[in-house]
Amino acid sequence: MLKNSNIVIKNKRATFDYEILERYVAGIQLFGTEIKSIRDGKASLSDTYCTFINNELWVKNMHIATYFFGTYNNHEVRRDRKLLLTKRELRKLLRGTKETGFTMVPTKLFINEKGLAKLELGLARGKKTYDKRQTLREKEDKRSMDRAMKQ
Repeated sequence: MLKNSNIVIKNKRATFDYEILERYVAGIQLFGTEIKSIRDGKASLSDTYCTFINNELWVKNMHIATYFFGTYNNHEVRRDRKLLLTKRELRKLLRGTKETGFTMVPTKLFINEKGLAKLELGLARGKKTYDKRQTLREKEDKRSMDRAMKQ
């Protein structure tokens, strides 16, 4: 009955600045006007990060624009939102972030086939500047090879 949604909001900066080692898909606790704004595609993951507070995982600084038709019920634009994961996944992420150099970075926000908003986050290690240059070089080489194959 639900139509297949193609709402995918990516954090392109995350794959450039970080080496993603493991990926997890988490649900998000949202208000009604927030999910409606996400379905309109009015959300951003730039400058977003995840942190543990009282053994619960929270996403901070995620921008979801106010819903146009929301009245006094509208939500705060950059409020902290709780992420929903299993206890096993939470323990694994907590252990992973205790190691030095590791962090959790949201990579993608999407609507699944059931109509629920999901956030893909990755356990990541920061890249050095020479790693970033190598990534850009590989991307450019792949692009030029694809162009050569088309001709």
